[in-house]
Amino acid sequence: MSTPASRHHKRPRGEGQWALGYREPLNKNEENKKNDDGLNVRQRIIDIYSKGGFDSIDPADLRGRMRWYGLYTQRKPGIDGGKTAILEPEELDDRYFMLRVRIDGGQLDLRQLRAIADISNLYGRGTADLTDRQNIQLHWIEIESVPDIWERLEAVGLSTTEACGDTPRVILGCPLAGIDTDEVIDATEQIQEVYDRFIGDPAFSNLPRKFKTAISGCPAHCTVHEINDVAFVGVELPGGEKGYDLWVGGGLSTNPMFGKRIGVFVRPDQVGEVWAGVAGIFRDYGYRRLRHRARIKFLVNDWGPEKFREVLETEYLKEPLPDGPAPAQPRGSRRDHVGVFPQQDGNFYVGFAPRVGRLDGDKLHLVADIAERHGSGRVRTTVEQKMVILDVAPDRVESLVAELEANDLQVNPSTFRRQTMACTGIEYCKLAIVETKATASDLVDELERRLPGFQEPLTINVNGCPNSCARIQVADIGLKGQLVVDDNGDQVEGFQIHLGGSLGVNSGFGRKVRGLKTTAAALPDYVERVVTHYDTQKKEGESFADWVQRADEADLR
Repeated sequence: MSTPASRHHKRPRGEGQWALGYREPLNKNEENKKNDDGLNVRQRIIDIYSKGGFDSIDPADLRGRMRWYGLYTQRKPGIDGGKTAILEPEELDDRYFMLRVRIDGGQLDLRQLRAIADISNLYGRGTADLTDRQNIQLHWIEIESVPDIWERLEAVGLSTTEACGDTPRVILGCPLAGIDTDEVIDATEQIQEVYDRFIGDPAFSNLPRKFKTAISGCPAHCTVHEINDVAFVGVELPGGEKGYDLWVGGGLSTNPMFGKRIGVFVRPDQVGEVWAGVAGIFRDYGYRRLRHRARIKFLVNDWGPEKFREVLETEYLKEPLPDGPAPAQPRGSRRDHVGVFPQQDGNFYVGFAPRVGRLDGDKLHLVADIAERHGSGRVRTTVEQKMVILDVAPDRVESLVAELEANDLQVNPSTFRRQTMACTGIEYCKLAIVETKATASDLVDELERRLPGFQEPLTINVNGCPNSCARIQVADIGLKGQLVVDDNGDQVEGFQIHLGGSLGVNSGFGRKVRGLKTTAAALPDYVERVVTHYDTQKKEGESFADWVQRADEADLR
């Protein structure tokens, strides 16, 4: 017969939180990090791997620590999506790498842009993809060339440090920081401070998982603060003092959650310490037992914002923060800064839309040359896979626009070109199940041809797997790659469809309609059909997301 003591003997399983004494690694990733800090792989790449070649790389470095410097092996060509979840990592690995270049705040000068373009052409077969986190990703990189690539990047003030891995990733910022006529606050200095103080610091190089930051005073809320791990959003107190509202715990992937307001006002000079406090809580209290629960959003969801604030103030900052106001509603229905707009100084900025974020080394050189010819030394990347050229004199705008558009860099794009995003997809990504970039590009062409008069805001986000790198749950039409069965009974590339996701005034995740899928081949027909239904049924000023909530299910199929 069991005694009360034996009945209560079983303790709940720990989540691997360091602050509660769980220091022993509970999975392979945690073991690798305990064995050696990811930051230490840099010297091995320079001294050993770049000299010995691909076969000299320790597997724990190859599939783990090299991410601390923005390096992932890319997918071996010719492996179909049905094998993605079946094969071992070494069977999916190619001998080439994707290399992610950090562009914190999306800020580039022409020397930096040209350095990336040169590296692309010399070492990356001309590849260059703009990500939805303001980075540029290169492909086909060989380990032998990495030290020279680093030298070229570092010579112009760029790096790949902690561009991937269980680290503080690139810091998102408004591309118009310091020039937008309506901006609440210019966050450039705060982004630089966090970068200078904490990126590459061993105190934050072993987090439970990735940690995504946004710091911005953009009136359009272009850095999508709602879905970052930590975000500082520009606000103004009634007396006119400007600072930031703190949000923590946003993220998408297979278990999406919106960030929560912690309710505090953060002065600009406090941002560094508060950032370190939030990252410290994640490091010390974050869940390390299961990888899929190791993001800060799960901790925030379990604790709630009140407890999070209390721990932040008492254990990390050692002082209370004042209550603060919520951010104003976002300006406009598009957050991408595409088009021609005035700056504070009387010049103009010009935002343009490459095709689903895909560029190449020659195009990057071209953008630098066009910017320079028109008097600009500054170019920016956006979180929508777009670019912006700053500081264009009024009498140079027309010529700049003409040159960009002549090179298929659209300043006045259709809704479909402007608001369709795609992740890397099966072409290079080992997690992907379907092709994305070409599928999305072809979709844009078809929709422009079929629906030339459609002008409403409409986001179409194409993702190659369930991980939501392209933010499918917050798109009007979110497409999650999977294999589906076509009319002939064959298994082909296709998508599960999420409808009516949105950020901003009425943030919400997309609606899943039972069994709603399409093959890749039938995708243009599907999108044309549902967009036409919306166009004919919408009320005055009604967004696609609002229409989806009330539409008949038959009209969504």
